Amino acid sequence: MHCPYCRHSDSRVVDSRVADDGSAIRRRRQCAACGRRFSTLETTTVNVIKRSGATEPFIRSKIVSGVRKACQGRPVSEDDLALLAQEVEESIRARGLAEIDANDVGLAILAPLQRLDEIAYLRFASVYQAFEGLEDFERAIADLRGRAGGGGAEAAEPVAEDAAEEEAGESQKPRRARSSRGAARQTTPRRKRPAEHAEEPDQPRLL
Repeated sequence: MHCPYCRHSDSRVVDSRVADDGSAIRRRRQCAACGRRFSTLETTTVNVIKRSGATEPFIRSKIVSGVRKACQGRPVSEDDLALLAQEVEESIRARGLAEIDANDVGLAILAPLQRLDEIAYLRFASVYQAFEGLEDFERAIADLRGRAGGGGAEAAEPVAEDAAEEEAGESQKPRRARSSRGAARQTTPRRKRPAEHAEEPDQPRLL
């Protein structure tokens, strides 16, 4: 690295810091000849292999512009788009590859976009995955509902079975009680009520 002041080729690193987004390293250097300090920014280059076979450098702004079209009319801010693009870039750079297929870039966008806004996810997926009709949309919507459900139907089945068993057990208990009561009624003689006093005869009417 040449000194930008005296063009000397030798310098030493005084300080190193990782950028806020984690995609670069900022180094503070000091020239060995003139002693002046300057900063350098070191980044790794990731090339994207397009469908045509051509390659181009990965650019985060292209992720933002592509997702912004799918988010038109949705409650998604520019900060949300910036965070999504940062998450996509971090996931791509974490693979440690010098080249990545464009299809893999699209797959890296789908997951965070689904968490951000499901309508925007369907729009982006319909273009990226080349939906041809309503069946493709229905399949994607069913997939979203399945992920949101998290197997709630499976968990409900044993609960329903337990409730049915409890209800059946409760319905049997009263029947047994009634039968025992009936037996008690049959075996226990009824007590005779005491005879009531006879009513006095009507007095003869006076002529």
